[in-house]
Amino acid sequence: MKNYFRSLSYAILLMFSLSAILPIAARAESGITDSEILLGVSNAQSGPAEALGKGVSTGLSVYFDKINKAGGVHGRTVKLITTDDKYEPSAAIKNTEQLLNEDKVFALIGYVGTPTAKAVTPLISREKAPFIAPFTGAEFLRSPVLPTVFNLRSSYNDEMEAIVAQLVDQKHLKHIALFMQNDSYGQAGESGLNAALEKRDMSISTVGTYERNTTDVTDALTILRSANPDAIVMVGTYKACAELMKQAKESGMNPIFVNISFVGTSALIKASGEFGEGSYVSQVLPSPYSSDLQIVKEYRDDMTAAGKADLIDYTSLEGYVQAAMFTKAMDAAGDDITRTGLIKSLNSLDVDLGGLTLKFTPDDHQALDKVYLTKLVGGKPETVEGF
Repeated sequence: MKNYFRSLSYAILLMFSLSAILPIAARAESGITDSEILLGVSNAQSGPAEALGKGVSTGLSVYFDKINKAGGVHGRTVKLITTDDKYEPSAAIKNTEQLLNEDKVFALIGYVGTPTAKAVTPLISREKAPFIAPFTGAEFLRSPVLPTVFNLRSSYNDEMEAIVAQLVDQKHLKHIALFMQNDSYGQAGESGLNAALEKRDMSISTVGTYERNTTDVTDALTILRSANPDAIVMVGTYKACAELMKQAKESGMNPIFVNISFVGTSALIKASGEFGEGSYVSQVLPSPYSSDLQIVKEYRDDMTAAGKADLIDYTSLEGYVQAAMFTKAMDAAGDDITRTGLIKSLNSLDVDLGGLTLKFTPDDHQALDKVYLTKLVGGKPETVEGF
């Protein structure tokens, strides 16, 4: 009888111990409390690419500030921890380790750039951390599908196909050159351009390169001038691309210049001045200035209300839509918030964001695939049908 009561006492003690532990375990999800959702950001807040990082961060903050004022996500406010990687892979790794291991964020959002995304992907995969809408069209984030990576924007392959369709199919140009950043970003663009040209039994006529976070384009210009191309497709950041157009036009070159969306259109306009006039930029979102889609109207209204009307551009619009995508997925995931629940929700997300439809499946982690063409006219990007 004594042994029976002793066993019963142990059982009761164990029951009470587990009842005390289980609620703590249930709340042990990284970056989640009863009142807050913690998200980590690493992008360029300083350096030659800072306009891109700051633009995306502005869009994120404006949207989440609105959501927080309205009660948050399932009653929790969204808080961003933003770190500066200066568009350098080593800094992005360090920041991401800090965000995941020390700050214990729930998910990562607002990352900018192919080389930085490539550097942190192994860490993100190992930690099974949701990686939301990186600002890059690189194919390695899309194929094969990475379980925790969810891309918002169209790919660089999509952009290059749209560009080549204009240059070759519509204008019948024969000599297409490439100006590219000498790293994984440039290589991603080169791969997309090659694929589009090879479909038409063509190849890149010549390639000029420059080093990341520099504007030394002298050697690239020498190579490109020697080929005398009909068009130069540019896979770089705004300062380097602006410098190339400036030096090329001053030297008498007059090809068609085409940038892809990552360049940062408003930053390119400011950096290039008169030398950017008449050049083209492919975009992955509708015009932040003139689109009548409801999501874009809300973006303009919210930016204005936040005192940031002067920062309305494609880059901050993308950050805003990133935040909206995350919020809609969290809404659908329900109140019991976990990383697993968010990933499950994203895998079946099919939502209309005021005229912009975002859709994922387990086999397709790219929400958008449309490409828009713009021409720089009078210091502004005008949406055009062709070149």
